[in-house]
Amino acid sequence: MVSNINFLLVGNSRLHWANYSQNQSKFFHTKKEQKVPEDVDVNQLIWASVGKFPNFSLNEENEIKTKDIQLSNLPDYFGIDRALACLAALNTIENPFKKDLLIADFGTILSITKLNSNGSILGGQLIPGFLTQLKSMEQNTKNLKVPKKFEIPTKDFLINTEDAILKGVINSLTSVIKSSFNPLKDILITCGGDSQFLTKSLETNKKNIINAPNLVMEGMIIHYLSLK
Repeated sequence: MVSNINFLLVGNSRLHWANYSQNQSKFFHTKKEQKVPEDVDVNQLIWASVGKFPNFSLNEENEIKTKDIQLSNLPDYFGIDRALACLAALNTIENPFKKDLLIADFGTILSITKLNSNGSILGGQLIPGFLTQLKSMEQNTKNLKVPKKFEIPTKDFLINTEDAILKGVINSLTSVIKSSFNPLKDILITCGGDSQFLTKSLETNKKNIINAPNLVMEGMIIHYLSLK
């Protein structure tokens, strides 16, 4: 019986953790400069990476790579986070009508990945993520700043600059998803750090939208357990 296993995904901006014990999963996130949690044995840690390595060493034998994930038509150059999200969606999302699965991962990058009900990767899109867009506007202009509060504006056209920035960035992210999502043919699964916030802006049939913020970490656990 597999018990008390810790998992880590090294992201672009944060560290994403999971603990699997007695058929229960717990998830949490830390900044890259924070120390390893006291109850985590780094040598036994199962991990994957899409970002710069943290300030502690990881056991190379325990790394999960894209080539390790058994999905049809999955290129080795696909990010491991996208591969794991696909694996988790295929294994956890109820899909009685055999629709395609459209995964929108709202992280540093908004990655959109589509696969069919048989687990064959159809392709995807990559777009600068929510905070990436906000920070880019601040870095590349004189007067625009990252808003202090992230509240979704209800109006379409705003006088307040912070509200206008938020509305524009949110629309850029949700519109690209809406243009790719056909509720009659697809199930949309949103995940990632900003997914709970941004899923609220997707005005579509809620029956075809599933928010699974820790989908990638669920994929790590599923992959590990499949080997035992």
